[in-house]
Amino acid sequence: MAFPVLRGACYALIHAPDMLVHQGSTQTNERRLVPDSDYLQALPRHLRPFKDAVAYPPNQVVIGNIRPRALRDIPRPWYHHPVVHAARDGKHGEIMPADEFLGLMKAVDMFDLVLLEEGFQRGIAQRLQAHPALGALKCLVKLEKGHLAASDIEALVEGGKAEPMYLQGSLVGCVKKAHDFDASLSRHVMFENLVSKASASLGLALLLAKTTLKAADIDYIIECSEEACGDMNQRGGGNFAKAIGEVCECVNATGSDTRSFCAGPVHAVVQAAALVKSGIYKHVVVLAGGSSAKLGMNAKDHVKKEMPALEDMIGAFALHIGENDGVSPIIRTDAIGRHTIGSGASPQAVMQAIITNPLDRAGIKLGDVDTFSVEMQNPEITEPAGAGDVPAANYKMIAALGVMRKDYKREELNDVAERIGMPGFAPTQGHIPSGVPFLGHCLDLMASGEIKRAMIVGKGSLFLGRLTNLFDGVSFIMEPNNRQADDEQAADAASIRAMIAEAMARLADAMRAE
Repeated sequence: MAFPVLRGACYALIHAPDMLVHQGSTQTNERRLVPDSDYLQALPRHLRPFKDAVAYPPNQVVIGNIRPRALRDIPRPWYHHPVVHAARDGKHGEIMPADEFLGLMKAVDMFDLVLLEEGFQRGIAQRLQAHPALGALKCLVKLEKGHLAASDIEALVEGGKAEPMYLQGSLVGCVKKAHDFDASLSRHVMFENLVSKASASLGLALLLAKTTLKAADIDYIIECSEEACGDMNQRGGGNFAKAIGEVCECVNATGSDTRSFCAGPVHAVVQAAALVKSGIYKHVVVLAGGSSAKLGMNAKDHVKKEMPALEDMIGAFALHIGENDGVSPIIRTDAIGRHTIGSGASPQAVMQAIITNPLDRAGIKLGDVDTFSVEMQNPEITEPAGAGDVPAANYKMIAALGVMRKDYKREELNDVAERIGMPGFAPTQGHIPSGVPFLGHCLDLMASGEIKRAMIVGKGSLFLGRLTNLFDGVSFIMEPNNRQADDEQAADAASIRAMIAEAMARLADAMRAE
């Protein structure tokens, strides 16, 4: 059976401390309710400079410069132990500074809503034109016009007509509202949507720059963030996917958006794998940009505990799912886990639905899975807020379920959780941590033979939309490519067919002779 394969994975992190202060929902609500709060006054002292964000060990894991399990060898808190010789560029992606990203927001804006201060825009245009993944994009021409004087930008912001764009506390631009009274096209919503579009465009550009995939070869794009673009008549009508493909000049692609809160990316990978396996499309890209609203969600607790405000990173990713090339790891479409409407909401029921049920269908024991990638939130972000170590909790549940099923011995419970898991390293951007951050490392580990089987798990909280109390979850299994075995089986089958045909021909000759 020729399964579809994962052919590439790239990730982008954008350092956005000013957006944390001015656009993160925790801070905007605090400013609205208690504008002179002690928290808001203390927050600026807890913002990290770009060099610290680059050197932060979990961020280096995201872009592929160090392996996830290497975090176990780095003492915590990780922010006290920066990576020596850390780089903004990595095998699997890049960490972009805030100023370049503001320029990218201007470049991807097709309706002239983003206005930058003239001197700032001129300098950023030069840097983006020199960027190895972005420099050749035609959309950068937008940085040659559409600038304003600082006083004009300030007037738009103070008049409530535009959302401010700050850099190190200074106003350098703004995003205008797209309609006079449509709340779905307000200045704040347009800012959020352009952040998501620009970050996803960076992820796709990196995928095209760091892999063999060509923009013109992409047939279909699935965008799976948690944002919704539309107007007052269809608030989530979309389509982010084609808008992002347009930026990266994917002229032969179409696409659509998929939503399921944090589980969205794994749903999208399953859909992409199905489209490829069916033969409808040869090359599908799954991608998502990040969320400015989620910057600083837990920053109150970080400030209270005298920590850096670690939720200052916007995340994005892009994945290439394609036809079996005989080399890349396969996606087992015959063993997809899913949390159905009738599955139940208890932790055990959820784990059975998305982990053990698909393994049982495929005849695979829990002990035969080397690594699970679950909700890979960075515990250094979540623990101070009382949410605990989310990945560790998931691994303990998987290990306990294995003990109940006798796949593991009870006395090795703690060792199993350590063996099948890894420390969380992804920013808490909702859909960004859910399963997919490990895929770049999975490609490397399977290529080197270090792991033979991995399960990627996404879970989502559908009740956040206030339409259902249901939970969500989906999973898929990845294995090294066994195309040689497939070819050998095909050759054996062809040989058998030839032998049968020869025997039938001899029988026919014998019957004619009689």
